[in-house]
Amino acid sequence: MKPHGTQLSLFETRSSSDPFAVRVSPRARRLTARVHVGGRVEIVVPIGVNAYAVRDFVQRFTPWINRKVAAMRSFVAPMEPVPPAIDFAFTGEHLAVDWRTGPRRKLTQHGEGIAVQAPDDSAARALLQGWLKAAAEERLAPKLLQLANELKFSVARVSIRCQRTRWGSCSTRGTVSLNCSLVFLRPEVVRYLFIHELAHTQHMNHSPSFWRLVEKLEPEYRRLDRELLAGWRTVPAWVFKT
Repeated sequence: MKPHGTQLSLFETRSSSDPFAVRVSPRARRLTARVHVGGRVEIVVPIGVNAYAVRDFVQRFTPWINRKVAAMRSFVAPMEPVPPAIDFAFTGEHLAVDWRTGPRRKLTQHGEGIAVQAPDDSAARALLQGWLKAAAEERLAPKLLQLANELKFSVARVSIRCQRTRWGSCSTRGTVSLNCSLVFLRPEVVRYLFIHELAHTQHMNHSPSFWRLVEKLEPEYRRLDRELLAGWRTVPAWVFKT
């Protein structure tokens, strides 16, 4: 199947000029539609599925996709300057940001504050983005490994990423990847995401067996999953903007 040709068919199917991404995944077991923050739509396609099946799938789910696109577009926050403070809901930390214009690019953390020197807003945000990834690893990775040990799961490695599209993932080799933006979410929601990814170390899918394991470990997973989906609202705009 040629993804580019499929994309053109999908445009016509939805009667929309909004771009689609069609991604063939060897891990996919069925056709799925993902709507990301900002309204970008991605159709995930298992190997061997032809373009006609993809088109029929999109036709059936167009009303759902359109509703999700409208909802996810509402999550996008307006651009903002360098923030006066950074709040981590995960740890309850409040870090004041002291940004000063200067020719050199420098960021230092001292106590409950961050000092940033940069020539402009864009450069200051880039420094904060780099700091955020390291700060997230320091706060998230030990907690995930601690929970894995308590629940008797094996994790080979923890990777911290700054992604716009997913909160976490788990590879077949046992690497759990976490989004740095998780530090802006409540501890209960982050713990659910941890459990979700740990369950993938035993079930590399979203089968009934996978969800039974998740429910066993976190009975409130449905409520927490809804809060996780809406969690993009709590991520400051500077995290992804340059």
